[in-house]
Order: sequence, then C-alpha cells, then structure tokens
Amino acid sequence: MTKKGNYLGEFEELVLLSVASLYDQAYGVTIMQFIIDETDRNVNISAVHEVLKRLERKGYLKSKMGGATNERGGRRKRYFTLTASGRKVLEDAMTLKIHLYSRVPNFSLKLS
Repeated sequence: MTKKGNYLGEFEELVLLSVASLYDQAYGVTIMQFIIDETDRNVNISAVHEVLKRLERKGYLKSKMGGATNERGGRRKRYFTLTASGRKVLEDAMTLKIHLYSRVPNFSLKLS
C-alpha cells in the first residue's frame, strides 16, 4: 500500500502513467497530448511542467536534455523517464484502487 507522504494526486498519476507509456518520447508536449488523447480532458502545458518538476523532486521521475533541433529553433527537449520509486508508487496506487474496488458489494472488475 502507499505510505503516508507517497500519495499521488490524480493528475500526478496521469502524468506518471503517460511518461511510462511514452517511454523514450516523454517530454512536456507529448505528455500533454497523450493525456488529452487518452482522457479527452483539457490539459494545460504549464500544469504538466509543474507536475513534472514536482514528480522529479519526489524522485519518481528523472530527466535528461535531448539534442537541439532546427524545428524547435535550436532549443532542446527535456525527456522524462520513470524511476524505480515512480514505478513502485504507481504499482502501490493501482493495488490500493483494486483493493478498494473489491470492497464494494456487487462490484466486479472484469478485465478483458
């Protein structure tokens, strides 16, 4: 289970899941677009960047700068990857949710 202090907010969890899903293409804009595409929600790039910084400070993500590209006017992209702690906090969040859903009478999770 998730320990006190390791709680993830919903948007933090979406960002972590997006980084994990995008693997080596996870940077601000692709993360934002992934969340929009997968959840049909409006997402602000500033909010994504703020959460990425917070998750990196917590040790759930690490980042590295990519090379400069002409398409970005010579600016570099910051790519994010999940750390072992990030993977663990996602697994804990999923375990907790499954446990809580299983406690609801007459509710079943049918995964297909």
